[in-house]
This record gives sequence, C-alpha cells and structure tokens, in this order.
Amino acid sequence: MSVERTLHHFPLDPASRQVRLALGEKRLPFVEVQVRYWEMPPEFSALNPSGLPPVLVETRNQRTVTACETRAILEHIEETEPEPPLLGRDPAERAEARRLLQWFDRKFDNEVNGFLLHEKMEKRLLRMGAPDLAALRQGREALRMHLGYIESLLQTRDWLAGRRMSLADFAAAAHLSVIDYFGDVPWKDFQAAKTWYMKLKSRPAFRPILADRWPGLAPAAHYDDLDF
Repeated sequence: MSVERTLHHFPLDPASRQVRLALGEKRLPFVEVQVRYWEMPPEFSALNPSGLPPVLVETRNQRTVTACETRAILEHIEETEPEPPLLGRDPAERAEARRLLQWFDRKFDNEVNGFLLHEKMEKRLLRMGAPDLAALRQGREALRMHLGYIESLLQTRDWLAGRRMSLADFAAAAHLSVIDYFGDVPWKDFQAAKTWYMKLKSRPAFRPILADRWPGLAPAAHYDDLDF
C-alpha cells in the first residue's frame, strides 16, 4: 500500500523533532517542508489554525489525513504503523511513557525552553533584542533540576519509562537536543543522562537531527559529535 507523508516542521522545534524521531525509528519515509511559522504563512495556517508546527499530511488509499500538534501526530503514527511499538507493550510502561510525554511537553517546555530557547532562539528569529541574563540563569537552573530527575529515573530503569525505549525518550531527547544545539546542557555533571543521550544520539533516526542547521544560528562544536 502506497503512503505519502509530508511533514511541515521547523528544524529547531522540539515538538517537530519528536515526530521526526518517531518516523525515523519506524523507518517511515516522508517529505520535509520547513516552515518559518513565526511569519504566519497563510498556507500553513490553513493546515493548522494554531499556526504551530508540526503538521503531518498523510495520504493512503486516496484518503488524506491532516494531523496537527505533536501528541495527535504521534498517536496517529502508533495507530497506523504499530511496529515497532514506541509506547511499549506493557500497560504500566505505556502509562509511564504518556506521563513523561506530558512532563517534557508541558513542564520542561515551560520551565526550561520558555527561558533558554526564548532568549537564545526566539528573540533572534523575531529580532527582539539581546538575551536577558536573569532569564537565562533561571532556565539553566531549571534545566539542572530536570537533568537530575532524568538521572533519578535512570537509576532503576534502562530507559526513561522502563525496560524499553519509548516516545518518552524521544520527547526528552528532542527537547534536550535543541538546548544542546546552543551548548547549554551541562553533560559533565550528569553522566547517567549523558550516557542515555549518547545511546539515542547514535541511532539512525537521530542522524537528520544532528544535521540540522539554521542560518544565523550556529550549533555548539560538540552538537553532532557522537563521542562528546
């Protein structure tokens, strides 16, 4: 059965990266359309009224589905392409993976990205001036708290949600990878998290993420180094 997929995304958007990782892990081919969403292009707003990426447009059997926002897209992919399962097979691990998806997409995004990515990326894209040092400090302090939480999970688990890699790992890695693009993750202080991230970073699905570049926003020197 022929399936055509087009993913509308922004390369440095953690939400978009989650979907790219899921598609890559399942080896599902797709066409990429990069979106400058902050410019509110009308053709993209027609796909998603919120104006936010990602959006997956999928056509199979001459029927087209437009899935908007990360969770809806990830659930659609799991339902239509269940192998390999990325929520786990054990009910407890599936529930934990869903909890952690919410943790990173709401709590981490608000407490870390809302400061670090806003100051280092969004302000530059929107030409809003120099970063605020107090906001950067607050974001970095919150990041250390979240890395500590990741380490506590990994003390008793192989992966964040349990015995198997899941969408929870992709969610965490997607958020951290954008922070790492700007060189703000203190990996040397969190060795268990670093080892976990190295395992994810080495997977084929991660290669397109490591190749991401955006004009005027250069990555840290170690960003695409697998042995950082």
